[in-house]
Amino acid sequence: MEKFFKLRENGTNVRTEVMAGISTFMTMAYIVALNPNLLTNFDTGSPLWNAVFMATVLASAIGTITMALVANKPFVMAPGMGLNSFFAVVVSNIVAITGMSYESSFNAALCIILVEGIVFIVLTFLKVREAIVDAIPLGIRIGISPAIGMMLLNIGLGSNAGIYSETGGPFYMLGTFFANLTPSITKEAMGSGWSTMILYVITTFIGLFLIIALNHRKVKGSVLFGMLGASIVYWIGSFMLGGNPFAALEGASWVPPFADMFQMTFFKFDFAGLLEIGWLSAVMLIVTFCMIDMFDTIGTLVGTASRAGMLDEEGKMPNLREALFADAVGTTVGALTGTSTVTTFVESAAGVEEGGRTGLTALTAGLCFLACMFLAPVAALIPAPATSAALIYVGVLMIGGLRNVNYDDVSQVLPVGLMLIAMPVTGSIGHGIGLAIISYVVTALVTGKQKDISWLTYGLAVLFILKFFLVV
Repeated sequence: MEKFFKLRENGTNVRTEVMAGISTFMTMAYIVALNPNLLTNFDTGSPLWNAVFMATVLASAIGTITMALVANKPFVMAPGMGLNSFFAVVVSNIVAITGMSYESSFNAALCIILVEGIVFIVLTFLKVREAIVDAIPLGIRIGISPAIGMMLLNIGLGSNAGIYSETGGPFYMLGTFFANLTPSITKEAMGSGWSTMILYVITTFIGLFLIIALNHRKVKGSVLFGMLGASIVYWIGSFMLGGNPFAALEGASWVPPFADMFQMTFFKFDFAGLLEIGWLSAVMLIVTFCMIDMFDTIGTLVGTASRAGMLDEEGKMPNLREALFADAVGTTVGALTGTSTVTTFVESAAGVEEGGRTGLTALTAGLCFLACMFLAPVAALIPAPATSAALIYVGVLMIGGLRNVNYDDVSQVLPVGLMLIAMPVTGSIGHGIGLAIISYVVTALVTGKQKDISWLTYGLAVLFILKFFLVV
């Protein structure tokens, strides 16, 4: 392991890397069940759900292990949030336009992901994606990490929940709980969900402060142990409220549903069905997926690498091409097995904070994904507030990157400021980078710094303007 992953050279060891990999996996284990839920309209237990579940596990594992062995980076991959929801909308639109069944429309939409993955592999070998990274101004690259930190804070304090009131609608910690004037108003709004909500908030902050206390005492694996401690608090509280936090284990199937995947989604592409929506619509969907995924991936890689100290003085990451290749492989494998775009996950930051610096972190997480084929019910036992605690902690640390921003340069401050608000509000790293690039170009033009802008940066700005304002 020392020879292959170069542990000492990266200032780490086997124990640190393994703990980091487990920590990363625990913060993103929710995707194992959530992705098939989103892509099948929560048709749990159906053959299509089982197929997407297997595709999620396999594509995440293969993409992540490729990242470990080819790029030697601690980044983990899985079907991207936001992209999977968009994919589900595309499937529903194909159903409405063509009248095909949901399963057939699903296989038609997989063609988009296959083309996207192949395009990314080609662009990676042609070094086009590296050129795009280089075209992102240094100031924006510096601001990506703290902007992602704000996004993680928003997920941890906002939407990373599974509680619903009697009248419907999700629970948001900042909105539903802390935004109300008095606890009585919150209790009236939540009804029977009130006690569970209280437990959620308490568990989140216990987990957060436990992580901080352990980290202050230099305990290795502080994020992982903090999440485990928060999980225990939640399980005990759930029992006291009359619930059963281990219900997922009752009657659960421990046999991987390979048969459903081979029957429903494995290499099941329907190009004829996709073209029924029109070739122009199909092309625009492919371009849209490519743009969103490309900049989400670039943002996550650059932002997380910045936090880990992996960038050089020019803001460039070694082995970037290999990391981008692994990402493209993940997307292609996802299409072949039957899931939406696989991309580098922002939760990789949790492993970085645990000290993960090499591909051994990613390899550990990848093996955890493979184990999920047999142990999916166990992964479901990790409660959302335990994940929230880790995301809040990591988000706060990543915001510290703002110290490197040149506040005397408005062409740097404005793009960074827009990213800080755009990423958490839109839920898209790519959209935040797009707004930053547009604002950078316009600011540089009006302040007489047009000579500092490369032609490729101009091109990226034009592409995002077309995406945001002209493409319908």
